[in-house]
Amino acid sequence: MWSYLLTNFFLLILVYSFSSASCSSLLPSSCQLLGHFHLNGMHKTADVILGGLFQVHFFSSIQDLSFTSQPQQPICHGFDVLGFRQAQTMAFAIDEINRNSNLLPNVTLGYTLYDNCLELGIGFRAALSLASGQEEKIILDNKCAGNPLVIGIVGDSSSTRSIAISTVLGLYRVPMVSYFATCSCLSDRQKYPSFFRTIPSDAFQVRAIIHILKHFGWTWAGLLISDDDYGLHAARAFQSELSLSGEGCLAYVEVLPWDKDTDELRRIVDVIKKSTAHVVIVFAHESHMINLMEEVVANNLTGLQWMASEAWTAAAVLQIPQLMPYLAGTLGIAIRRGEIRGLREFLLQVRPNLHHSTSYGRSMITQFWEFTFQCRFAPPPAGWVEGGGTICTGQENLENVDTEFLDVSNLRPEYNVYKAVYALAYSLDDMLQCKPGKGSFSGDSCATLHTLEPWQLVYHLERVNFTTSFGDQVSFDENGDALPIYDVMNWMWLPDGSTKVQNVGEVKRSAFKGEELILDEDKIFWNFESKKPPRSVCTESCPPGTHMVRRKGEPKCCFDCIPCSEGKITNKSNSLECTSCPEDFWSNPQRDYCVPKKTEFLSYHEPLGICLTATSLLGTFVCAVVLGIFIYHRRTPIVRANNSELSFQLLLSLKLCFLCSLLFIGRPRLWTCQLRHAAFGISFVLCVSCILVKTMVVLAVFKASKPGGGTSLKWFGAMQQRGTVLFLTSIQAAICTTWLVSSSPTPHKNTQYHNDKIIYECAVGSTVGFAVLLGYIGMLAVLSFLIAFLVRNLPDSFNEAKLITFSMLIFCAVWVAFVPAYISSPGKLADAVEVFAILASSFGLLITLFGPKCYIILLRPEMNTKKAIMGRGIDS
Repeated sequence: MWSYLLTNFFLLILVYSFSSASCSSLLPSSCQLLGHFHLNGMHKTADVILGGLFQVHFFSSIQDLSFTSQPQQPICHGFDVLGFRQAQTMAFAIDEINRNSNLLPNVTLGYTLYDNCLELGIGFRAALSLASGQEEKIILDNKCAGNPLVIGIVGDSSSTRSIAISTVLGLYRVPMVSYFATCSCLSDRQKYPSFFRTIPSDAFQVRAIIHILKHFGWTWAGLLISDDDYGLHAARAFQSELSLSGEGCLAYVEVLPWDKDTDELRRIVDVIKKSTAHVVIVFAHESHMINLMEEVVANNLTGLQWMASEAWTAAAVLQIPQLMPYLAGTLGIAIRRGEIRGLREFLLQVRPNLHHSTSYGRSMITQFWEFTFQCRFAPPPAGWVEGGGTICTGQENLENVDTEFLDVSNLRPEYNVYKAVYALAYSLDDMLQCKPGKGSFSGDSCATLHTLEPWQLVYHLERVNFTTSFGDQVSFDENGDALPIYDVMNWMWLPDGSTKVQNVGEVKRSAFKGEELILDEDKIFWNFESKKPPRSVCTESCPPGTHMVRRKGEPKCCFDCIPCSEGKITNKSNSLECTSCPEDFWSNPQRDYCVPKKTEFLSYHEPLGICLTATSLLGTFVCAVVLGIFIYHRRTPIVRANNSELSFQLLLSLKLCFLCSLLFIGRPRLWTCQLRHAAFGISFVLCVSCILVKTMVVLAVFKASKPGGGTSLKWFGAMQQRGTVLFLTSIQAAICTTWLVSSSPTPHKNTQYHNDKIIYECAVGSTVGFAVLLGYIGMLAVLSFLIAFLVRNLPDSFNEAKLITFSMLIFCAVWVAFVPAYISSPGKLADAVEVFAILASSFGLLITLFGPKCYIILLRPEMNTKKAIMGRGIDS
């Protein structure tokens, strides 16, 4: 907010200053400036002048502002050698262009460079001076006339100053090419139509840092920013980019104070200490970091991975032994390093001009000389000589002093200055190469050196495209931004305690590959015991088999990992939800992939199935044996006395009952499902029908033995017996046919009992049909039981009635118990219950009806005579 208000205040001043250059009412015959700005600068006259704004001093102070006397000009102090080297780089680039016969032939470039003293107001004064000049008076036919003093400006280094200055210069379309202003807001072409830059915007710097975070899996980081446009826009960009990508979260965002506010810094350090984030990103200036690190050291806050923005990545003031336990291993984004051949030789030729002075400021070179050699030019300040100070001669040798001014091994901002100057020069050259009638402006006209307007240079600057001697391509996109590229730097802590800032990679954007990060991880120094990258996550990734559930009120990177429910899986980490397995599949115990469901049915290969199969075959075999015995002894009295034909039919039906149980074993298929109940129903009705007819025959024979009862047997002759059995059985056959036609049983995959199992069973299709089938069998069985029960007290000659009574009692008991057992048995057990009921009832009939007879035939042959059988009857 403060920077916004201050910017608007100086905008008003600058607009007023432009208007004040118009003809004064007090002096109608001339144009006169209202006053002079005392600015530190460098000047070189030529055909075309380029302006430059550089930070050559760190501080400024303003004298009395009581307005009881004429206000004094600000005074700059704290010489910045690197800022001066950047200004000299611009001078070198212009000198190199002037010596290049292929670029701007017959045109010489000059410059006017001013010091902004790291102060917004002074930067405004400098921009105003570049745009309108500081000449005392311009008189031409009683009118103010003449071209602007400069056709383009290289600068400013600060985003805040660039925003303010470009807002006004944009009104006049004066091109401004910054070498260090990175605020993404300056890409707004509507607000800043003539602003360009050779440094990537913070939007790309933010994405570059996010690429590094993503590369190392750091999804949880803290962000510290400066309280200016640089930091605030970076914070907004971070939050926006992380929200869009969904690949990380900010644990906290703290604003670093400009001054040394100990309480606020202590609070911020406490936030860092309590946070679980091990990565701290700092978008601020080195002065902020100096104050912050004092508090970090005081709290001995180690174990953090610092990430630096380009503003302090190469800050030598932080690369001291006292801070290395904390800052070693820092990863930072740095401006692209370049090589400028001949720059060092040019810097060695810098000499103060003792015979040149201005009425509106001191020469930068003079101040640099006095700062470097700790001397003063004549006339020296009062008491300087008396205090032991030396007088500068201007002949001192720069190579005899240890100064970073001559260190050209790590040219970063200087390389951007170099590219900015060449961008303006190539644009001007392209414009002057125009041929009449083929120009780019209205009427296909061309601009000339004498009619040049700044907006015309903007047109060509937007289309400039060249390659530097270092091999980097320079062009601007539709927002005035250059092709972005950053170096990735790492602070290496050497064994001798010194620090080396080494290049470990780069982040760049190209038309073909888009944005890409290239890192040489083997070169990276990690300031941790493991010598490996740290982990910095709010919550570890959810493994496969779990899904993320956001914690209420916390960032999206903080979540709980909840296992998937049964039947659902996730085969990826950090899944938002679990997916259901296909119908025939189920989740494995780890819930990370689907496996085929276990299948369950009464199988021939399991013990229960084997036992039931063996029992069924045993019953079939016993029936065959009994049948063979009865056939062999068919002429014996005991076989003939018990209606041998019905006995044979009964044995065959029992054999079918035993065999039909095999249809209930094995995987259900359509034909087995249809056949099993039909075979079961018809076989048992045939069996019970035979028993019913036998019971009725016994009753009829008994009545025939009584006087006058001979007529009863004529209704139960052999034909009638066969017809009765056939009729009763055909009814069941009709029931089965109707059932199969209307609603046939079918194979069914039952998952109601167990979600992880498929129980193969036969769906009865029609419950009514199945109930009628069982009910008909039950009706015949009950009828047989009742008749047999009524004749149970017959003489021993007719003792088969007792056997039938007992067998029907067993049969009914088995099937009455079957119904609840069948209903309550799940899956294959239901089939096992039905098979058991079939086998139990079949064995019950077989044993009770044929066991005593076989005993007599095989073991008591003396009783298998007509006399013995009739005798027993007479005795009883």
